[in-house]
Amino acid sequence: MIVLFILLCITDGVVSQIRYSVPEEAGHGTFVGNIAEDLGLDMTKIASRRFQVVPSSRTPYLEVNMENGILFINEKIDREQICKQSASCLLHLEVFLENPLELFRVEIEVVDINDNPPSFPETDITVEISESAVPGTRFPLESAFDPDVGSNALRTYDITTNNYFYLDVQTQTDGNKFAELVLEKSLDREQQASHRYVLTAVDGGQPPRTGTALLVVKVLDSNDNVPVFDQPVYSVSLQENTPTGTLVIQLNATDLDEGQNGEIVYSFSNHISSRVKDLFAIDARTGRIEVRSEVDFEESSLYQIFVQAKDLGPNAVAAHCKVLVKIMDVNDNAPDITFSTVTESVSERAAPGTVIALLSVTDKDAEENGKIHVEILGDVPFKLKPSFRNYFTIVTDGPLNRENADSYSVTVVARDTGTPSLATSKSIKVQVSDENDNAPTFTQPIYDVYVTENNVPGAYIHAVTALDPDVGQNALISYSIMECDIQGMSVKTYVSINEETGYLYALRSFDYEQLKDFTFMVQAKDAGSPELFSNATVKVIIVDQNDNPPSVIAPLGKNGTAREPLPRSAEPGYLVTRIIAMDADDGENARLSYSIQRGNENGMFRMDWRTGELRTARRVSTKRDPNQMYDLLIEVRDHGQPPLSSTASVFVVLVDSVVEDHRERGTAKSKETSLDLTLILIIALGSVSFIFLLAMIVLAVRCQKDKKLNIYTCLTSDCCLGCATCCSRHARARKKKLSKSDIMLVQSANVTGAGTAQVPVEESGSFGSHHQNQNYCYQTKHQRAELSYLVDRPRRVNSSAFQEADLVSSKDSGHGDSEQGDSDHDATNRGHSTGTDLFSNCTEECKALGHSDRCWMPSFVPSDGRQAADYRSNLHVPGMDSVPDTERGKGFASSFRVDIPETV
Repeated sequence: MIVLFILLCITDGVVSQIRYSVPEEAGHGTFVGNIAEDLGLDMTKIASRRFQVVPSSRTPYLEVNMENGILFINEKIDREQICKQSASCLLHLEVFLENPLELFRVEIEVVDINDNPPSFPETDITVEISESAVPGTRFPLESAFDPDVGSNALRTYDITTNNYFYLDVQTQTDGNKFAELVLEKSLDREQQASHRYVLTAVDGGQPPRTGTALLVVKVLDSNDNVPVFDQPVYSVSLQENTPTGTLVIQLNATDLDEGQNGEIVYSFSNHISSRVKDLFAIDARTGRIEVRSEVDFEESSLYQIFVQAKDLGPNAVAAHCKVLVKIMDVNDNAPDITFSTVTESVSERAAPGTVIALLSVTDKDAEENGKIHVEILGDVPFKLKPSFRNYFTIVTDGPLNRENADSYSVTVVARDTGTPSLATSKSIKVQVSDENDNAPTFTQPIYDVYVTENNVPGAYIHAVTALDPDVGQNALISYSIMECDIQGMSVKTYVSINEETGYLYALRSFDYEQLKDFTFMVQAKDAGSPELFSNATVKVIIVDQNDNPPSVIAPLGKNGTAREPLPRSAEPGYLVTRIIAMDADDGENARLSYSIQRGNENGMFRMDWRTGELRTARRVSTKRDPNQMYDLLIEVRDHGQPPLSSTASVFVVLVDSVVEDHRERGTAKSKETSLDLTLILIIALGSVSFIFLLAMIVLAVRCQKDKKLNIYTCLTSDCCLGCATCCSRHARARKKKLSKSDIMLVQSANVTGAGTAQVPVEESGSFGSHHQNQNYCYQTKHQRAELSYLVDRPRRVNSSAFQEADLVSSKDSGHGDSEQGDSDHDATNRGHSTGTDLFSNCTEECKALGHSDRCWMPSFVPSDGRQAADYRSNLHVPGMDSVPDTERGKGFASSFRVDIPETV
């Protein structure tokens, strides 16, 4: 049955309270009452006046339909779980209406039902009684527990009918029942050593519920004297929050016997509650009761402790006493202020007495410690007005002027009257509304937003804020991004903004290496009439993140392992190699350090952590360095947070010597090149000399078959058509890689006289008709410089001039492969030449210089013995005066094409 009780106390439009009763265990949807109808509210105005529940008073067990005001059970209520052993169990709701403010307090009493039977802590209860005990002796029994309260709580105890005992049921000060076993007839151990009875606990419900336990009475041999307490009941006072170990009471029991029969042991009785055992402890030898854990007055103001004393003699009989501990309240709880509702803004035209907030104040302490005084601090146009019980309203206390103050901070202070006094304060902010006469203004004209790259798309990056001195709709600001393009795409594909809060979010993950910053405009617009707006600039700066590990770019090796030679004769500090790494990040994230991670256990090498130079730390020792190679693992680590690293594997091989090709150790990496290990091994082998000599002989035999005119043409034109192989070898001897830009086409007339070889050529349309009847030779740029030097020399040529000729030879004068016309070939075949020796004019200077290209020039003599025209007449250098045709002879008309590969 649901009981309705309404107490109306109307004060300034605020109704006090309404009360309902509902039984526990009621299911979901159980109707409790219609608040709107019971209070006589106008149902048509509930929605417009925003009928609602105060958030702080909500409970999961109850729910209110805001459309019709019906209160119903939302979740099954278990009274024992919510209120435990409290005699009264109440749930509270506060509901209110706006315009004007009306508050209603709703109390729901949860009525207990008899849904729990009594129960004993143990199913078997044992009591030891001496056979010398006289009739009338009392023995306390362990109590049963019933979680129900009121009439459904534990009512009485029963025992099986017998001739020796009966039960005396007593009531404690807290209302709980306990039973004492009273001896009615003397016991004789020799006749019956034990007695068994059924102990029954009965509650007062309808129908009643019961709980049982087996009571076993053991009869002991006679013990002359039993302990006796000074008094049966002790009463003490104890302040709450007393420290652990504080003495509660010192009990004393005496026994007239001597020895063990007179030595007493103290303990709690069996029927003491478990909560008392948690809060208090007793010393078995001294009878000293102490505080075991913190005692709280708000939990309970009184505790009953049942103590028994028993000697150590045989067949000991216990003596009992009761200690009543009264807990004294201390002012340990400050008042608590709860705002039920607060009006966001109030018009400056609001009349005095307009309600802007409703609050409640409570204090858990009792009496003087729980009395509260409430006030508003400061000089503000508001005052407190009591409503009912502990509720107050904050109302206006005079006219408001928004031009003088657009908002107020109202601070409420609650102070109790305890000693020492405790206080609590809470503040609310009240806005004063006005007309829309101010445009929103950003807090700063330019926002610099720093966003770390690799951000999560959709992540919050910043908030722009615009302020409007107006309030209400006039100050309701909406934010937007003004359209513009970033790298050809709309800015709205990069960032978005929350229209209400101004929070900026990144719509994509930024990459510092691709986009370092961008700028756009945001606009703030109020909702007044007319609309007012303003703009601000947002510059998003992408902050580099250490998301790129170092990349090792040199030295490069096969399968990721670089091989570097190390001469056994190397001095300490010898530069083995230099590790070069790059990091795509910036700043500290790109600052690199180098270290050896593995392979340098014997301390052979040291690494410059700044430059990456790998140098020897000591000399190579046969004993300490028996291995022929070192497998080093080099780590390159940046200084980002967290640091990233990469490794490079360097295979250092011990060699006897190293051939360095334009390499200076210790200089910058751009001037250092890697040693050709293959060339080192070839030079080191002794058999290379034999192979080289054999190649010279083979090439000499081959070149002997060529015509002398081919040799002459090759020498004068420096790698013309007839000596393509010569020119190719010449380029290899110079060890210079030629490109198309190093080759030029020059014109050379062919002499038709005796001994002159005519070279058949293919006509190519690429040169056109202007170049017919002409021969062409390809020369490198450095050869052109040498030819210019030759043309400037006097034309007087005698027999010794060929010995000093500066004309560049296209033949290999070094120690490479030999062919016809090569110095090596001529030296070999000098005895086989006919007529005048082509190379008889080589000077001592040439021999001393190793037979350079300038020295090896043939002394060409026609077969008929006539002095040949100067061979330089067949040479044309761009920019030089042409040689007369009379010196050149008559040539044959032809054009040709020479295909040059991409790389020579």
